[in-house]
Amino acid sequence: MDEPPLTSFSVTHISYDASDPIAYMCAWLALVPQILCVVYATLIWSSREVEIFLMFAGQMGCEVLNFLLKRMIKGERPPRIKSKGYGMPSSHAQFVAFFSIYLTLFLLFRHSPHPSDTHTPTTLAERLLLAAWSFVFAATVCASRVYLQYHTVNQVLVGSLVGVLTAIAWFGVTTIARRKGWIQRALESRALMMLRVRDLVVEEDLAESGWERWKNVSRRRRLDLRNGSSVKTKRR
Repeated sequence: MDEPPLTSFSVTHISYDASDPIAYMCAWLALVPQILCVVYATLIWSSREVEIFLMFAGQMGCEVLNFLLKRMIKGERPPRIKSKGYGMPSSHAQFVAFFSIYLTLFLLFRHSPHPSDTHTPTTLAERLLLAAWSFVFAATVCASRVYLQYHTVNQVLVGSLVGVLTAIAWFGVTTIARRKGWIQRALESRALMMLRVRDLVVEEDLAESGWERWKNVSRRRRLDLRNGSSVKTKRR
């Protein structure tokens, strides 16, 4: 009895010219969506921030939309690449465009940090710089898809446009959900309270606030050590 033919699980299979250092870098950039998914999962688990979960939900919705569009349009990839699947629109371009635009909208329109005893917020200039970096990052990933000839320029442009529009639409949906109080009611549900889901990142820079709190804890520990050493010295 003949055995069934095997197929490859080609999620991270990239073809490139091994003699070309730029192509080698572009091959690594092809892993960006997978890396960002790991980052999403790590941040959701470690911070329990609802805003990160909302962004990830929109990101996955954007991927589903790309899956449907590819099967509706059925645009072929450039002939040099013998890759399974359709090429229109580029899923990599759509992924990074959504990530970049949603992050920018959050930083400029939703993230409103304010100073406190344990928190020194980032400035608007710093947030603009981070947003600009995300644009450069997304553009580099898009260019790498054309350079490796996995997509045409049009496929990348359409993917980027769909990602941008999806990010704007999803940001609008989450804004309405916040204004209607739906997010707050969900946060007060028993399930999310058991999971310790919170909504601090809108008003705090988590890394900075965590660092400020750590400095206060460290200061108290140093004082405790000094006081303990003084007590021991007096006893002697």
